[in-house]
Amino acid sequence: MQLPDALLASLQGLPGYHLAAFQQAHAAAAPVSVRLHPSKAGRLQLPLAGSVPWAQHGHYLQYRPSFAQDPAWHAGAYYVQEASSMAIEQAFLQHRPSGPLRVLDLCAAPGGKTTHLLSLLNTETDILVTNEVIQSRANILLENVLKWGIPAAIVTNNDPADLGRLTGTFDVLLVDAPCSGSGLFRRDAEAIKEWSPANVQLCSQRQQRILADVLPALKEDGVLIYATCSYSFEEDEHIADWLYQLSNWEPLSIEFPSDSGPVLSSSPRQGHPCYRFYPHHVQGEGFFLAAFRKKQSADTFRAKPARAAGVPEPLRREMSQWLLPSAPYQLYQHEQQLYAMPPAVIDFFQTTRQLLKVRRAGLLVGEWQRNGLQPDHALALSTWAHPDLPTSDVDDELARQYLRKEAIMPTGAAPGWSMVSWQGHRLGWMKNLGNRTNNYYPKEWRLRTGGD
Repeated sequence: MQLPDALLASLQGLPGYHLAAFQQAHAAAAPVSVRLHPSKAGRLQLPLAGSVPWAQHGHYLQYRPSFAQDPAWHAGAYYVQEASSMAIEQAFLQHRPSGPLRVLDLCAAPGGKTTHLLSLLNTETDILVTNEVIQSRANILLENVLKWGIPAAIVTNNDPADLGRLTGTFDVLLVDAPCSGSGLFRRDAEAIKEWSPANVQLCSQRQQRILADVLPALKEDGVLIYATCSYSFEEDEHIADWLYQLSNWEPLSIEFPSDSGPVLSSSPRQGHPCYRFYPHHVQGEGFFLAAFRKKQSADTFRAKPARAAGVPEPLRREMSQWLLPSAPYQLYQHEQQLYAMPPAVIDFFQTTRQLLKVRRAGLLVGEWQRNGLQPDHALALSTWAHPDLPTSDVDDELARQYLRKEAIMPTGAAPGWSMVSWQGHRLGWMKNLGNRTNNYYPKEWRLRTGGD
């Protein structure tokens, strides 16, 4: 791998950078890591090879399997995530404010950090607004949120300035900023061709613009977690210095397990602690992380919740057959679609749905039709699905046929709706009509033969 000379020269003198070791690390294969879902049951067929030291459910793999051929991946039992980026767990857990939380993941696609945060929240009281401004990437974000199956999320497709209008709303703001991507060169050698000093400057300016637009939405004493996958000073420590000029911040240190490898850096003017992840120091890719507490007062956005029509009692009784009895949900109906949301999610949704482009809030249970509920795919993957719903267990071959959206007829399949399950992992819905079955796996997600 031929790294850009301009990049190598620009890193001279930065904490933790050693030219020979840096180049040697980039000549080696990138490690493969996953983060397991904390509550989805079932066996996994992953070649686990040790734990990621800063993430409770993070694991390295011995080699990269074909994830697309693994039904557990389709079920949301784990997320394939670069190990260094899992370090946001420590920033969040060590500095999360007390009480029920409103968290915003601003630049969230494809969804690694969003699903990570969902696993760290109290899903009965906390909410996560996860946003992506580019519509095609918002589709990918929504898919991964649905697979993860924790209904405490609201997926939005807005510009940062739109969310900035919700002044003083969020307790935690994660900005994993779009960047020049030098930290991921080992994983994507093609990105080297797009790197240039000019692009680094453009990214730095864009990061400042994004932050300036959204920061009004952070409460006083709220926590900002800023991250990039860039090595460049202009996108990292320089942004920390720029933030101090923009507002009043308290620096926050982050503790990592001893000898795990993150390098302590600092912003030049303020001496704010920042953390660099280099592939010659950690078992992971390039990453930058810093955390701040906002000490400047903020106006609080106030709006009356929109009035929602009540859900008829027959539908409420019907929902009790589909949803986990202990789930803390409230029902919301939009036309024929029925949603279940935690109280905090439905309150936020009702307050902001006229201001934001909401792609999904909470759990879409299904669509009410004349002959009853047609359950949505999201329900099958949700942690709120009723444990006693009819289930059809399938072997490896039938699981992959189902994921290819082919018709299957499992032995002993119950009539009507049932969830297709592989080794304890729910894959989706099928409907047994007696002489045939209908496969309700989403066609846009179907497995292509031989795909990785």
